[in-house]
Amino acid sequence: PGPELPFLPGCAMKDPTKTSFHRSQTLDFKNGYAFSRLPREGLGGDTLFANQLSQDELDDLCTKGTTLTYGHVKRSAPSSFAPAFVAYDKKVLKFDAYFQEEVAISPEEHYRIRQVGIYYYLEDDSMCVIEPKVKNSGLVQGKLMRRHRVPKNEQGDYYHWKDLNLGIDLTMYGRTYRLVNCDSFTKVFLESQGIEVNPPEEMVSDPYTEQRRTPVQKPTVPAGPDSFRQFLTYDTKVLRFYAIWDDTNCAFGDHHPCVIHYFLADDTVEVREVHRRNDGRDPFPVLMRRQRLPKIFADKNKNFPSCVLEITDHEVQEWYSPKDFIVGKSITLLGRTFLIYDCDKFTQDFYREKYGITDFQPVDVNKKPTEKAPQVIPPYNGFGIPEDSLQNCLSLFPKPPRKDIIKMLENNLKILRYQVALESPVPEDKNRRFILSYFLSDDTIGIYEPPVRNSGIPGGKYLKRTRVTKPGSTPENPIYYEPSDFTIGSTIEVFGHRFVITDADEYVLNYLERNAESFPAETLQSIRDHFHPRQVVVETASSGFPKKDLDDLIVEVQKELKLHHEPFNTRKFHEAFHHFDTEGSGFLDKTRFLNVCDRFHVPTSTILLKKV
Repeated sequence: PGPELPFLPGCAMKDPTKTSFHRSQTLDFKNGYAFSRLPREGLGGDTLFANQLSQDELDDLCTKGTTLTYGHVKRSAPSSFAPAFVAYDKKVLKFDAYFQEEVAISPEEHYRIRQVGIYYYLEDDSMCVIEPKVKNSGLVQGKLMRRHRVPKNEQGDYYHWKDLNLGIDLTMYGRTYRLVNCDSFTKVFLESQGIEVNPPEEMVSDPYTEQRRTPVQKPTVPAGPDSFRQFLTYDTKVLRFYAIWDDTNCAFGDHHPCVIHYFLADDTVEVREVHRRNDGRDPFPVLMRRQRLPKIFADKNKNFPSCVLEITDHEVQEWYSPKDFIVGKSITLLGRTFLIYDCDKFTQDFYREKYGITDFQPVDVNKKPTEKAPQVIPPYNGFGIPEDSLQNCLSLFPKPPRKDIIKMLENNLKILRYQVALESPVPEDKNRRFILSYFLSDDTIGIYEPPVRNSGIPGGKYLKRTRVTKPGSTPENPIYYEPSDFTIGSTIEVFGHRFVITDADEYVLNYLERNAESFPAETLQSIRDHFHPRQVVVETASSGFPKKDLDDLIVEVQKELKLHHEPFNTRKFHEAFHHFDTEGSGFLDKTRFLNVCDRFHVPTSTILLKKV
């Protein structure tokens, strides 16, 4: 551009006719030999007049004649031409420099010294700036300025190697570099070109970097505890205590086993509750979160909302420390009292080394088994059987009493039947007869009254099937009636009613004889004596008198009795027979039999009576 235009993009004047900017070829081959020739054209195809003969030189050559042999001295042959990119290939001038950079965002440094290397390439007069990379520096380092020709001023001049020397300030793109040193090749090259190289200067270091490199002096130990030193010393070291929280003073309170963790790194305390299976509590692990716990509060205002605001060191006079946790003593943490009864081995070693405590005898906190109170069975209330009512006292959900299944299967459908009479002062009850059934499968008794027409008493079930206790037995030790208690003439008391056994079934005799070893001899003999007269009568009647004739005789007697208009009192007639049979043998002689018939005026003929 002209002198009046600035050296800015768009202000440069270019020849639009130039389209080729390559360099002329100077190396060539001729007759198999390589030789170099002078370039005739420059960049863009411009003619190079420096490599051509001028008009005066041409005229001189034309007019100048041959000289004598010993005339003028012969000129030496011109030196061979080498282009700059060949002569200065891989030849670089290297300068050590630094520049100062302002730091406005750091309170520790106001400026920064950055050391760089400036490289000048002789082949094309280009330059670049490279800063060595420092690991973890936080700065963008490496190539700070790419390789190119650096403008020197606004007139369009570029920096040349003649402008470079030691001890000078070099300004490129607004940044001033101080050249302090160079390598040996650079120094030799500059001196060979007639430039006097200034003496090197000392490289200036960054003050902040030098401050970081200086060894840090150990600070004096402060009077108070150093939290960072404590963290580095006791990190991951925790004291563990086993404690019991007694909460029995509250409603539904209990003894809660807990584990207290004291973190030595920051003097914080954490309390965790130990849960057992089926303990009935919510399974949350942390009872108190990890925090510093105050031991003694400073004098503070009563209206200070300590339950809302965080407690700071100003409100607390003393915090809990390891010396406050001792095995066998109680400690109050946030209103809860914990009894420390044991600790782990690491905690014992810590107290033994730091405090000299050697007594770590664990405290026995196991609950002593309480004396079991004797269970008082309430008296029987009369509802149901005693065994069934007793189940309500033994379990919250009563179960029916267990039955003897083997006995029920062996004695199924085995029933002992007895005829009983009711002992009662009421005259109407004297003639009442009952059937007492004893069930061998479950030892229950049922009483049935056969209905009697025109008696005024409805028959039917008198006592449902149940077990009957003997008089004098208690509900705690009930004694029930057994088959050995039923003898002819014995009295059975059933719930306040007395019954006298007057007769028995023949199955009773057969059963007792088959199981004679299970029953007393008195019971078996009583049944045998009762059935002995009947057996004798049957044997006597069946021995000499045909059964058909006996049946015919009975039919004739019944007809004679029906023909009589007045009713015959059979009960009194039977009582008279028993009255005259004083020995109980079941026999009467002919004379006594006829006298009884005459006394009761039996309405039959004398001949028929004699046959009987």
